[in-house]
Amino acid sequence: MKIAIISGSHRPNSQSRKVAEHIRRTLLEEKLADQAEVFSLEGNPLPLWDEGIWNADPQWEERLAPLRELLQSSDGLVIVSPEWHGQVPAGLKNFFLIVSKNEVGHKPALIVTVSSADGGAYPVAELRMSSYKNNRILYIPEQVIVRHVESVLNDNPAHNDPDADRYFRERILWSLQVLRAYAEALGPVRESGITVNEQFGFGM
Repeated sequence: MKIAIISGSHRPNSQSRKVAEHIRRTLLEEKLADQAEVFSLEGNPLPLWDEGIWNADPQWEERLAPLRELLQSSDGLVIVSPEWHGQVPAGLKNFFLIVSKNEVGHKPALIVTVSSADGGAYPVAELRMSSYKNNRILYIPEQVIVRHVESVLNDNPAHNDPDADRYFRERILWSLQVLRAYAEALGPVRESGITVNEQFGFGM
């Protein structure tokens, strides 16, 4: 079992990256995955989408090869997104323009959003509404909204709100257990070949 974790913030040393690293450790320590890897959008490693991707432009092919290998070899994904001005960051939206059904199609994904205050719901709605259509990523019903993120999931317990920290650690663990169950169940669906249909290559 391999899980890819996408840290969707462009910022260095972001709270999203902190949450993503906590998720990675939890997957491995709880033996929910044999492998778990974070792909961070810190510093905008992916240029804006252009048609060279469709035309197998050599620069795009070289740039995307490691990401495609990570996603194709993964059984499920965790998408970690901050809320910026009530939205998903531009780099994460760009990520979903770049990846295709060949990498993430019909693979379960858990949405985890991050807020410094009481927000975090808008990115959930945005991801569920507009990020899946052609790439066929399959969001599970569960989601996690990490509110007041600076006060939870810190390595130093003195920096955590004890009650909130305990709640989010337990909620994340349970949600990852659900994600693993979906990943196990959906593997045979993809292997059956039913999800491959050239006539209906794009979502409606």
